[in-house]
Amino acid sequence: MTRTLDAEVVVPARCELAEGPVWDAAHGLLRWVDILPGHVHALDPVSGAHTWFEAGDPVGTVGLTRDGGLVYALVDRFAVSDHEGRDLRPLGDFTVDRSEVRFNDGKPDPWGSFWAGTMAWQEQGGPPCNLYRLSPDGAVTELLDGVGLSNGLDWTDDRRLFYYADSNSGRVDLFGTDPDTGELSGRRGFVAVSGGIPDGLTLDAEGCLWLAVWGSGELHRYTPDGRLDTVVKLPATQVTSAAFGGADLGTLYITTARENFTPADLAAQPLAGHIFACTPGVTGRLPFLFGR
Repeated sequence: MTRTLDAEVVVPARCELAEGPVWDAAHGLLRWVDILPGHVHALDPVSGAHTWFEAGDPVGTVGLTRDGGLVYALVDRFAVSDHEGRDLRPLGDFTVDRSEVRFNDGKPDPWGSFWAGTMAWQEQGGPPCNLYRLSPDGAVTELLDGVGLSNGLDWTDDRRLFYYADSNSGRVDLFGTDPDTGELSGRRGFVAVSGGIPDGLTLDAEGCLWLAVWGSGELHRYTPDGRLDTVVKLPATQVTSAAFGGADLGTLYITTARENFTPADLAAQPLAGHIFACTPGVTGRLPFLFGR
């Protein structure tokens, strides 16, 4: 039987497109981005302090580094900074054509690299997109081509499986991964989504997948065999991603958006763009880190 949970607002952030939440255990902060204005946010759950800084460009996602800093997929390139956004500088020479595509979701992998994919500004009829891997030395490898809209991604603790959402496909796919190198193999469908679009995702400590379903006002939990066992209901249709945080990794934080909302949309969904949380009774895992 599928259980249903509710989530409460923890940050009235009013983000246009909040995405990419990640728990920074070293600093006790939940971090996320507001993609289009290029803001990088942080919440201290203990004090309630909410801060943000400007990245200077739209920012698809941000990850944590092994030396305590941040790694970014900016609109068209990769970059790094310290943990407060100071000394933000490009890493490597690789760029994408920012007139047609931008970077979207991404995360550090278990091997110390950073994976991030692109999406077309013109979501329908735009050019095909890609998934890339950034190595700590700045080298970039193309992992997948022909992607519709690159979105959520995560790896199992044993490094043998990789979950990936190409939003335009309407499903989450599962790859085999070489536990030593991360090389991908054997792509297959994991779950197909109806009533919305697969967006950001994360795995919990039990190996279950939490998937944001854009357009539905829901976050779904799937067991490793693809069974839907939990639905979190939110008062905002544009649910974008989720991450576990807090000292015990027992709080599930959920990001939402208000992209292209009209005044009527905002009146109907005044909490859209806020950050929500619930305690689902399972814990998450610490995020993987970028760097050697």
